[in-house]
Amino acid sequence: MTDTTSPGDATGIAAQDGAYARPAGALDLRRVGAHPDNWYPVALSSGVRGKPVAATFGGERMALYRGASGAVHALEDRCAHRQVPLSMGVVEGEALRCCYHAWAYRGDGRISQIPYLPKGVGRPPRGVRAYPVREAYGLVFVFPGDPAQAEATPLPDLPEYSSPRHRTMTYSRTVRCHYSFMHENLLDMNHQFLHRGVVGRLRPQLLGYEAGARSVEARYLFTHAGGRKNRGAGLLAAEGIGGSNSADVMTIRTEYPYQTLTLVPEKSDHPVFSLWVAYVPEDAEQRTCHVYGLLMIEKPRVPGAMRLAWPLIRRFTERVFAEDRMAVEAEQRAWDEQGEDRNHEVFPLILDVREVLRSNGVPLKPLARPCG
Repeated sequence: MTDTTSPGDATGIAAQDGAYARPAGALDLRRVGAHPDNWYPVALSSGVRGKPVAATFGGERMALYRGASGAVHALEDRCAHRQVPLSMGVVEGEALRCCYHAWAYRGDGRISQIPYLPKGVGRPPRGVRAYPVREAYGLVFVFPGDPAQAEATPLPDLPEYSSPRHRTMTYSRTVRCHYSFMHENLLDMNHQFLHRGVVGRLRPQLLGYEAGARSVEARYLFTHAGGRKNRGAGLLAAEGIGGSNSADVMTIRTEYPYQTLTLVPEKSDHPVFSLWVAYVPEDAEQRTCHVYGLLMIEKPRVPGAMRLAWPLIRRFTERVFAEDRMAVEAEQRAWDEQGEDRNHEVFPLILDVREVLRSNGVPLKPLARPCG
């Protein structure tokens, strides 16, 4: 672990003579895919009920369905017969039946029935690919990589989610950008000027950060320097978050492939809220990702206050997210137009997280173009 703590440095050191440019010969980060040997959320548990649901990871199409036992299964979303999506099919007990010729599949992907198959004619030797599945935190996780690695790969540990002292706000949004832009956006709190109309004028000071082979963790001191704040921000301030004279410590961590954020107010020894987020690439080129976030907020001391404040807190966080989405999608458009990453990044923290994402990801394969 490399400790780069520098209490007196608020914004990092400016690049000199290209010292912070992409290393020579290094692959453009926007051409690096998320490593499949991890658990990725692909749906809300509440959305997988009686009908199958289509999901994707990096261009791989999946059909999710919940069997009669309550267990969720994930199959390749193409019938072995004519390649019609199984997500258009029908759930029968623990099986998923294709809508076209009624071929039925078990949760392990094997064919359980071909209704019109003549006697003496053998079934095809294989069915469709099945993905390891786990449910946790109100989300359906799949393991798109080597299934032999699934059992030994842990899910994220989020004790606040089930704590009676916390209430969780769940986010599920599509953002049209490479997932790395999202990591950079959250980790680099120097972009608070973007949110001046929502949170007022915040002054972030980088207290220091640590970088390792799979992680980067940054600590910021936040002070409010004036300006009008959204009512949702005001409600959080009432609980000691971002008050006009407060100095809050925010810790943001990319632990590949997830990201977390916690905020500890002044005169407190524990976080009042924490965020866990995953950016799941959807298309094969990974220029679009789906954001799954869990914002776990400590309940206020006044009974019923959280219930009343919840809609305003939701509106506040949605406004912040909308502004971030506008910025990262603009970054992706610039990359698409230029065909490469021409960013002139000067913040060492972001250069380190780029290296974590690059070294732990996998190079994207060029798409095969149809002939003719």
